[in-house]
Amino acid sequence: MARYTGPKTKICRKFGEPILGNGKWLTKDSVPPGQHGATKKRKAASEYAVQLKEKQKAKYTYGLLERQFRKTFVEASAMKGVKGENLIKLLEARLDNVVYRLGLTSSRPEARQLVAHKHIAVNGVVLNIPSCQLKPGDIITYSPKTSLNTAIHSKSKGKNQKFTWVDWNENEKKGTFITYPEREFVPENIKEQLIVELYSK
Repeated sequence: MARYTGPKTKICRKFGEPILGNGKWLTKDSVPPGQHGATKKRKAASEYAVQLKEKQKAKYTYGLLERQFRKTFVEASAMKGVKGENLIKLLEARLDNVVYRLGLTSSRPEARQLVAHKHIAVNGVVLNIPSCQLKPGDIITYSPKTSLNTAIHSKSKGKNQKFTWVDWNENEKKGTFITYPEREFVPENIKEQLIVELYSK
């Protein structure tokens, strides 16, 4: 299963944001990676460079590589509505992302691992495909074997109340993907219009 396995802090420094959930060493004084950091004089970034950087930020944030990200964009383009907003909706509807939004893990990579190791079930069926696209109304639970594993349950940090498109019942250990989120409610700092412009060239 392809995924980014390189240094996380380096990527966070590149974008100046803790996009991989690893902002421990990221401060206001942090500089981009490289021998000269931000001190070396560089030309102003071209339009293409700005668009490419935004696409890379989205890929790292949601844990996709190029081929899978482009496939998601093609699916978003075929949907009715605004392409950029559709792209964010599809990324948010990925199983690993929903597990993260439900608060079952502290990061998307951890959620991806939880799914890949068959700890999560959707509508009663155990799945190990992190990229699985959920639909409104889908029920997310722990797999039968994992439902008895208190060590995994203890990692749950609880759902953030601002994520209204998902719901988690702590007593029943059951989550629901209620609907695709509207763009203004997704907190990720991604300028999706730049990604649309890049792929439209």
